[in-house]
Parts: sequence; C-alpha cells; structure tokens
Amino acid sequence: MSDQQRVITLRVMIQVLFFIVVVPFLPLMISWRWNWWEAWVYALLSILGFVVSRMLAARRHPDLIAERSRFMGHENTKFWYRRLTALIMPFALLVPLIAGLDERLGWSPGFGWPVKILVLVIILAGYALSSYALIENRFFSGTVRIQTERGHHVVSSGPYRWVRHPGYAGGLLTYLVTPLLLDSAWAFLPAVLITVLTVIRTALEDRTLQAELDGYREYAGRVHYRLLPGIW
Repeated sequence: MSDQQRVITLRVMIQVLFFIVVVPFLPLMISWRWNWWEAWVYALLSILGFVVSRMLAARRHPDLIAERSRFMGHENTKFWYRRLTALIMPFALLVPLIAGLDERLGWSPGFGWPVKILVLVIILAGYALSSYALIENRFFSGTVRIQTERGHHVVSSGPYRWVRHPGYAGGLLTYLVTPLLLDSAWAFLPAVLITVLTVIRTALEDRTLQAELDGYREYAGRVHYRLLPGIW
C-alpha cells in the first residue's frame, strides 16, 4: 500500500467515525438531555442504517465498499461534485448540532405524537429506499465518475425502475423530516439547504451520465423522473 493510499484510508476512517458515530450523538451531547428518547432513536437509526446497508451491499458486491472508500481519491471525480460535497457536509453537521442547541435552549415548541409516528415511518422508508439503491447498484460510488475499470453500465432494476436517483431520494426524505423528530424548527434551515444542493447535484450528475455513460440516455427516456415520481 502506497503512502497516498494510507493517507486516504486513514482520512476516510476518521470521516466515517466522525459522521457515523459522533454526529448522530451530537443532539444528546450538546443538549446534555440523556433522557431525550427522540435523540436516541435518531442516533441509533443513523448508525444502524449505515452499518446494515453497508453489510448487505458488501455481501452482494464485495468491491463496492472499496470503491466507496476512495470517494475523494479518484482523479476523474467531477470538480463540481467536490465543490457541492464540501458545501453539503457542513450543513449535514448543522442539522443535529442546531437540534441539540434548540433542545438545550428551548427555541422551538416541539411536535406531537402523531407527527413523530409519521416521521419515524418516513425516516425508515428513506433509509430503506437508500439502502435498496446501494444494494442493487454495484456502481453506487461515493463520487460522480464513470467507472470504466469496473465495467460501469446502467442499472435499471430495483428502485431504479421508479426514479433515476433513488439513493438521493431516500436521503432527502430522512433529512427533511429529522427536524420534526428532534423538535427543532430551526434545524429545517440546513435541511432545506441540503435539499437544494442535492437537487443541483442530482441534475449535474444526471447530465453527466446522459453524456458519458452508454445506454443512460435511453434509460432516462424510460424512467422519466430523477427524484420524485410525477414531479421531477
């Protein structure tokens, strides 16, 4: 293993530990309300959703996890993807951070049980859709590039029969309702910004795939919607 590969691996490990282990517990750590059950549910769902989906994906496509672990180490990653990712990651951090401050300082009044139950259903649906996309698509890289060395081709099975970017669609479902689970109206601000940036990223990625991936333009002619059936 080269020095560059070691650096990339170490960097990825630190990022995974931070975003998958530390960030989900930010609401609890910042608010210091250890009996806040919604924050515990948020943390456990975040961690389990990541771990279970990666285990299932690795079982079906052993080389996929290695591909995703080098998401910023590929030379042919699109420059706009790097820029958008650099913007999205801080906003993703702000959602649980603001929710923790909101709980500690009492900025928002909170939401009732019917809302919480509906939100939990939506979050589970979001994780299920994203995980299904990851498991179904051997080329579900952590970046936007044409994976010629891996025989990159169009995947049109599973959730890709409904929308062209089901992984993003599932992620947006989760982000948009998380503030409701954590009783934080203020956390909607970064969640909405994440949504806007993800829509931009989806549009640019879809344009790239139509221009550079054989068969994708024909696939887009059959599956008309990128994220939300009937709308876009």
